[in-house]
Amino acid sequence: MKGVVFVGDRKLELRDFPDPTPGPRDVVLEIKASGMCGSDLHNYRASPQPGGAVSGGIKRAEGIIAGHEPCGVVVAVGTAVAPSEATIGQRVMDHHYDGCGNCKHCRGGWTQMCLEGTTVYGSGGHGSHANYLQVPVHTLVPLPDALSFVTGAAVACGTGTAYGALKRIGLQGGETIAIFGQGPVGLSATQLAVAMGARVIALDLSPERSRMAKDFGADAVVDARSNNPVEAIRELTHGEGAHKTLDTSGAAEARAATVRAVRSWGTACFVGERGQVTLDVSPDLLRRQVTLVGSWTFSKQGQADCAEFVADHEIDVEKLFTHRWRLDQAEEAYELFDGQTVGKGVILPS
Repeated sequence: MKGVVFVGDRKLELRDFPDPTPGPRDVVLEIKASGMCGSDLHNYRASPQPGGAVSGGIKRAEGIIAGHEPCGVVVAVGTAVAPSEATIGQRVMDHHYDGCGNCKHCRGGWTQMCLEGTTVYGSGGHGSHANYLQVPVHTLVPLPDALSFVTGAAVACGTGTAYGALKRIGLQGGETIAIFGQGPVGLSATQLAVAMGARVIALDLSPERSRMAKDFGADAVVDARSNNPVEAIRELTHGEGAHKTLDTSGAAEARAATVRAVRSWGTACFVGERGQVTLDVSPDLLRRQVTLVGSWTFSKQGQADCAEFVADHEIDVEKLFTHRWRLDQAEEAYELFDGQTVGKGVILPS
């Protein structure tokens, strides 16, 4: 089979790999859609870490197939996999983490927080930018019949991450939420928040992404380059600020504005990975009784819940995808995606 490998410094290779065969408790998926996630860009841009280095509990290794938004069909099952767990032909997503299976986080479905260390498929273990993917059966999440493979790929990380954050902050219908960054996760958050009955203020630097946010139902769109985001949000909320705010960008300025643009007693949430932020604790947090939350992806059950929410509310998640690519077009795909001005991309291996 073919698989995409990030080799560092914004370069990748399409390499040959043996077709996988399942271990006793594994399955093999034929990948129908593999989403391109903003966090893939960290590994795409940087040099690999030799020897499977561990950073923040996450194993990273050289020569690994990229992609961590898998969706496809079960084509092989291990000898110890029961029919109630997986069957040939089953449509599934994958919760793209594995851990020890025994600690409190693994047992709660939060494998990415494993106390023994986590393997992320597409980083520390082979991922889904390939024809096939071998994973433990316990990582499978059913794909509702109403959802396409492309939608399932989005739910497998970006859209699922947005859903997890909105649930984490307890967004309610009638509230106003300001969402900083309208990349794939931010646009997903806009779609989902609108479906939850919230009023969305969307902020981004890209005109194209801002137009998409408006099309996805944002009540107001703010150009964060030419406006003071905090003042703009207060003007749109009777001077108080938003009930909830969410940063998906990871940019220091956006993170600070995310906290300062929330109203007193409100909740601000960071989703975007990496980077730093400087806050003045008393005026920014303490004296306004602001709650600051970090939200990292979702549990296995949370992924299933997100898929059901999308299906039940008939949310057109495929609108996120502005580009579709074959495996042999991965180099062109990531060159475009690296600019962070377009919508979401997806690789369709078969």
